[in-house]
Amino acid sequence: MNLTLKIWRQKSAKQKGEIVEYPISGISPDMSFLEMLDVLNSKLISAGEEPVAFDHDCREGICGSCSLYINGEAHGPDRRVTTCQLHMRKFKDGDTIFIEPFRAKAFPVIKDLVVDRSAFDRIQHAGGFISINTSGNTQDGNAIPISKHAADDAMDAATCIGCGACVATCKNSSAMLFVGAKVSQYALLPQGQVEAADRVQSMVAQMDLEGFGNCTNTGACEVECPKGISLENIARMNRELIKANLKG
Repeated sequence: MNLTLKIWRQKSAKQKGEIVEYPISGISPDMSFLEMLDVLNSKLISAGEEPVAFDHDCREGICGSCSLYINGEAHGPDRRVTTCQLHMRKFKDGDTIFIEPFRAKAFPVIKDLVVDRSAFDRIQHAGGFISINTSGNTQDGNAIPISKHAADDAMDAATCIGCGACVATCKNSSAMLFVGAKVSQYALLPQGQVEAADRVQSMVAQMDLEGFGNCTNTGACEVECPKGISLENIARMNRELIKANLKG
């Protein structure tokens, strides 16, 4: 396949960026998208040019690092896959592909296609955990009866990998699908009930502090989410927040 890549190049958050065009040839349809970028970078390095910086780690759709905005879509044209799971067979010979970083005030560009998503980490630090005593008194996982429905919903919420596609896709740069998933995975289980009120209030407050926008129920986040996180989690988070505020 012969392709034309139009890639966002930016040396740092403080410097202006621009779209730079790179023609590339000899791309196999069986390559992953990141393998295609590896080929491009190999050619750039051989030519003595600066390679394109992009984030990646597991390349298995687990870590959430490979966050790229491809042809105006978070993670590209496929559904329920991350960028590293996207294959070049989704494109045609002669295509022009626009590759940009995720764009949001809370995700400043570090370099080229790499953005700083540490805002998600700080939201997690604010309340995305449970406090338990593990000094020899750890309970068996099956000791507490939990309904199959609640366990399934909690696991579905917990599949969120924190990639930020929901934020990049949302016209408001809202992180409510991410926060809703993290709140839900604890709110649905007995272990999360003790700190439920403090958790949701702290995480929502931190989300606002980081500069994320508000949710207007467009639903684009659920469509682009590589793990299919449901909008029901946002509704659950709002219910949890109302309950917490009423408790005072």
